[in-house]
Amino acid sequence: MTDSEHSTENLTYEQARAELVATVERLEAGGATLEESLRLWERGEALADLCQSHLEGARKRLEARTAAESED
Repeated sequence: MTDSEHSTENLTYEQARAELVATVERLEAGGATLEESLRLWERGEALADLCQSHLEGARKRLEARTAAESED
């Protein structure tokens, strides 16, 4: 994979989650070399972190919105 393929910064939550699911399926299917398995694992970790970040951002936005509405 190239650096642009490794980058997760421009992925939406839905894109990152779909790629994470596909990555896990590839790992679970087996048959990959050790090096390829490690690359898949690392990519999966990066995608999982990105998904978590998206979810945390959404939670903060919801909390801010509900806090603003309760002040009215």
